[in-house]
Amino acid sequence: MKKFKFNIGGMHYDVDVVNVEDNIAEVEVNGTVYKVEIETKVQQTKTPKLVRSVISPSTESDKSTVKTSKPTEAKGTGTIKSPLPGTILDVRVREGDRIRIGDLLLVLEAMKMENNIKSDKEGIVKEVRVRAGDSVLEGDLLVIIGVDQ
Repeated sequence: MKKFKFNIGGMHYDVDVVNVEDNIAEVEVNGTVYKVEIETKVQQTKTPKLVRSVISPSTESDKSTVKTSKPTEAKGTGTIKSPLPGTILDVRVREGDRIRIGDLLLVLEAMKMENNIKSDKEGIVKEVRVRAGDSVLEGDLLVIIGVDQ
């Protein structure tokens, strides 16, 4: 129960809010109980709505996005994406390097921990999109892997 003191036109009122349900308030003014209808207006909030972008899987081997390949297509091509936001500490591969599944590609610092980003594909490094010191977000493209030739 909340208590208020009002001064309206020189008159003093002691008001106790007894109960509020939906838009009906039961108030006691100087000992007399009244039921008061509250008019509510829709107020726009000052806090902006947080809208997050769609996060893509860290690699193309995510079960929900895996597609079967044709027997004639090249194997091992694809991209390596950042699994979480952080800073690149060390890049261990260069364009043209031959890599196998499990090879260390780079080291990513996130939340004060070092994370080894390893390859889940075999092939040749076609492009390295980051350098040591770069900040990345989750899903950012780090390395492009192409076909052995």
